Amino acid sequence: MTMSKAATFMSCGDHHQLSLECPHVMGILNVTPDSFSDGGQHAVADAALRRAEKMLLEGASIIDVGGESTRPGATPVGVQQEMDRVLPIVERLTGELGALVSVDTSAPEIMTAVASAGAGMINDVRSLRRPGALEAAAATGLPICLMHMVGEPDNMQNDPRYARPVEDEVAAFLAQQIERCLNAGIAGERLLVDPGFGFAKTLAHNLRLMNRLEYLQRLGYPLLVGTSRKGMIGRALSREVDERLYGGLALTTLAISKGAWIIRTHDVAASADAVGMTSAVLKEGK
Repeated sequence: MTMSKAATFMSCGDHHQLSLECPHVMGILNVTPDSFSDGGQHAVADAALRRAEKMLLEGASIIDVGGESTRPGATPVGVQQEMDRVLPIVERLTGELGALVSVDTSAPEIMTAVASAGAGMINDVRSLRRPGALEAAAATGLPICLMHMVGEPDNMQNDPRYARPVEDEVAAFLAQQIERCLNAGIAGERLLVDPGFGFAKTLAHNLRLMNRLEYLQRLGYPLLVGTSRKGMIGRALSREVDERLYGGLALTTLAISKGAWIIRTHDVAASADAVGMTSAVLKEGK
């Protein structure tokens, strides 16, 4: 079961519907002290709220809140620590800004809590593979993003290799996770997928996967892509983290042209323009 051909939106909780007929920008709001790019500067609730408000004004449809760093080499945090970071932010974003909030988490306890706090989407880099996560996510009734990753953040970049072309490996993995969700009673209309750029992939894997991104459309589910400030840009262009905007915009344009529905980014204003302009060209004459 895939997304219904007749569907024109995805229901995200009780208060939000996200159009399936145009691409969207998801603004990243990390509330972790060891975030690979913004270094915890938004860990205080007021600062996080101001940052989220700015991203919404710049064109973000969704704010993605994360309380556990999943950058290469990152170590997991305890559930209570993650809860203390994430839950107050979600409550304020939904209560004060009325924002559509996605929560980047793999912990079932967090999924349950943020759904009660008004979050509209679950974004799990581990594809609901932690014990209890599948059941917890199913019970929330929220959309769920399933991402391709092999291993864990602290070891995923230890010489990643695949027996088949990377696009085949990613598609097969995501198809398996989709099947798990469907078997658990999660409707196909609630699922979207992320190929996991930078997660258990070399530069060659990432470049090949982007070049063949349209291959994943055969899965039949909306596609989320996150390449913002990632190491693939740094290695391809010899750029430090704070010098990767332009390379990231090139990847955003490519992703939209190849069918991406959501672009997850730190740089909302620039990405929103890139998404909007690419979409305008692709819709020409329609």
